[in-house]
Amino acid sequence: MVVIDKLEAIRQSAALEQPLPEPPEPQLSVLRVLALLVIIAASGVGIWQLVSARSSAALAKSPVHAAFAPYVDVTLTPTYQFQLPASDPVANAYLGFIVSRPQAPCQPSWGGYYSLAGADQNLDLQARVAQLRSSGGDPMVSFGGRDNSELAVSCTSAAKLSAAYLAVIQHYGSSVVDFDIEGAALVNLPAARRRAVALVQVAHRLARSHRALRVWLTLPVSTHGLTPQGLAQVRTMLSDHVPLAGVNVMAMDFGPGSGAARNMFGAVSAAIASSHRQVEALWHDAGRSGAAGAAWAHLGVTVMLGVNDYTAERFTIADARRLVKLANHDGIARVSAWSLNRDSECGSAFPVTGTLSNTCSGVIQNGLQFTRIFSGLRGTRTARLVRQISTAPREITDNPATSPYPIWNSSSAYVTGYKVVWQGDIYQAQWWSQGTAPNVASAVGTAPAPWLLIGPVPSHSTGFQPELLASTNQPQWRAGVAYHQGQRVEFKGLPYQARWYSLGTQPVDLLPGDPNSPWTPLFSAPGEPNDTGIGSGAGR
Repeated sequence: MVVIDKLEAIRQSAALEQPLPEPPEPQLSVLRVLALLVIIAASGVGIWQLVSARSSAALAKSPVHAAFAPYVDVTLTPTYQFQLPASDPVANAYLGFIVSRPQAPCQPSWGGYYSLAGADQNLDLQARVAQLRSSGGDPMVSFGGRDNSELAVSCTSAAKLSAAYLAVIQHYGSSVVDFDIEGAALVNLPAARRRAVALVQVAHRLARSHRALRVWLTLPVSTHGLTPQGLAQVRTMLSDHVPLAGVNVMAMDFGPGSGAARNMFGAVSAAIASSHRQVEALWHDAGRSGAAGAAWAHLGVTVMLGVNDYTAERFTIADARRLVKLANHDGIARVSAWSLNRDSECGSAFPVTGTLSNTCSGVIQNGLQFTRIFSGLRGTRTARLVRQISTAPREITDNPATSPYPIWNSSSAYVTGYKVVWQGDIYQAQWWSQGTAPNVASAVGTAPAPWLLIGPVPSHSTGFQPELLASTNQPQWRAGVAYHQGQRVEFKGLPYQARWYSLGTQPVDLLPGDPNSPWTPLFSAPGEPNDTGIGSGAGR
């Protein structure tokens, strides 16, 4: 293993700040040209063949265009609306993390909190994934992470493990998956072998439907490159013929003695350079080597925005700009960040620095400034500026039997956080409103709308069941009876309570209740503001 010392890393880092020199113009004399033509003719090689060979070599050495795709902590509260261009301007995202369900080790879950169906119900995840795709994005699923058990570690059945991976990939329609292997999972080679065998089976299964699978392996790294355990993880993937797109190194938390606290970018660039040489050797040993410089196309890097877990280390806005220069120059295939949830300044009225948080960076920055800097990577696609709220008429009639939330009602008053279905889409109230239809409001870029678009109602959705807040063992409502404040009745199998005196005004089985109705519903529905998620974040 070749080691880059700190001075060399700093030197390389400083060199990146200077414009790259242009290659010198070739100086060929007439005599040299004639001599070259004679040699070519004598060797029987046509000029067109020489030109073609030089062009092919140049093409093979051309760097791929680096692309940015940040991680999103899916289960972290408050829920990050990654499906909207205003929240994720680069369209792509790695959604983390799928892990083993504690009660059933071979079943996939989001952070140990939600099953796939549970995430659709509680986090509207499938609707948000569909919305991200509609704006030109590509949501990718990440398995593992630091704080939970990756499926291959806990699930010892090869058949069940393969089925679990396939279920996730098919549920979200992913063609690219990421495996974040760290902690105890990093040294678990039997799990690595199970993972590799299962992924090969999944790739073969997808190939029958003419779908390709690309796998990224995300591993911890030092300034000297991948650890021996990380190298073993890669070798296992390659030897078992997993369709491994590349190795993504976590250039963060280098620790004492690394020099990262003094020069974070120097440590990041040293880790990248060392890992590049290792990847080149790994691919060569596996018989997958290509043209010179091809290893860059199999290398990615992930940084932790702002304050790292080792709080003396801070990845700054200036470091982000330098990383963009490096990645564009070398052609690193992928740049990621942990996490999109953290791409904002800590503090409300005044900035707070040095704080380690899941929801802010702890450094001075503008909102989403890291993401906007990384969007300068040449391969990055930006989200299409689709209208958040459509003003065009639609011919969709919402069906209560397939609506996971109450259908919007013009007479109801909606408080902040309330979710509704309207003309095939799910919306969430951003503040109090009444009478403003979710899809009849301002477009993005003009006056803000009271409704936030979550995404389309998933095709498999079923109607919700009201949660009763009182017994249904009440007198049936009757039109000829006068009711006084506080009295309770049953209407269409649901309980209600009188707000004030009424005669002949029947309860309306809509949620939330009409504030002008004399009846308060004694039942609730999914999506009401007090229906909060239980996730506290997957952890890196």
